[in-house]
Amino acid sequence: MPPRKPIYLAGPTAVGKSAIALTLAERTDGEIVSADSMQVYRGLDIGSAKPTPAEQARVRHHLIDICDLNETFDAAQFTVRAKAAIDDIQSRDRTPIICGGTGLYFQALLAGLGDAPTSNPELRAKLEATPLEELRAELERADPVCFGRIDLQNPRRVIRAIEVIRLTGRPFSDQRADWSSAAADGNVLVVLRRDSKDLRNRINERVDRMFSVGLVDETKQLLKIGLAGNQNAMQAIGYRQVVEHLEGQHSLAETIEWVKSRTRKFARRQMTWYRNQASPRWIDLEPEDDATNVAIRVLVGFETE
Repeated sequence: MPPRKPIYLAGPTAVGKSAIALTLAERTDGEIVSADSMQVYRGLDIGSAKPTPAEQARVRHHLIDICDLNETFDAAQFTVRAKAAIDDIQSRDRTPIICGGTGLYFQALLAGLGDAPTSNPELRAKLEATPLEELRAELERADPVCFGRIDLQNPRRVIRAIEVIRLTGRPFSDQRADWSSAAADGNVLVVLRRDSKDLRNRINERVDRMFSVGLVDETKQLLKIGLAGNQNAMQAIGYRQVVEHLEGQHSLAETIEWVKSRTRKFARRQMTWYRNQASPRWIDLEPEDDATNVAIRVLVGFETE
């Protein structure tokens, strides 16, 4: 028998991916491969909306809690480990369900990383010491296409783009992988989306819930084991804002509202990325939809592709 075809399920934060992936896994005898750049870290539980122990007992998950905070993790490592997990799942005649919100991880897995060079430690250190505003201005001049697409609030993304441009003398946007290779292989990225008001309400509820179940205390504990020194982890919305609160920069109420605002902006950037970078199959969700009926809609389309 040929191996079971993977299901690739993406979407913005708080759209409802995790519940739908769990249902899909149960209906297809599947296992979930997390495509989330923060859930790889041990301890980043509440702020990354990591599947609970009960959910992980319900369906087997891969690529969760695989790094300590003193380790780095990137798209190249994700690709290697995700492919190994998919092969393992398929070897046991089960369905791999790759689920998450990190668009770059899906692109790396489905289309490759392109021909950009590896990082240069000396140049990287120099760029990290340069003010972000200067790097943004350089990127706008050198690669307007990348400037219009990249998350300009994420220093890692901006630094990497400038690094590649300086090392190669070519625009970073010219060196990214082409999604057409993924389509040629018969892979389809399913992206979930909601009306902006519905998603806004879900984001606000999610952030309130994170604080109510202990995000501040979790951040305090993570600071003791190296959170502040991990640039990747500190980019996770919620943790940086709580750290600033703990430093006395903002009240708790201001911090909660700030996290909501940043999360809403992040969700909009995610949707822009999927529209510009991929050619997905969109599934629109309504407030009354439950995980079961959405999973059925995913599978109906999946089976006809």
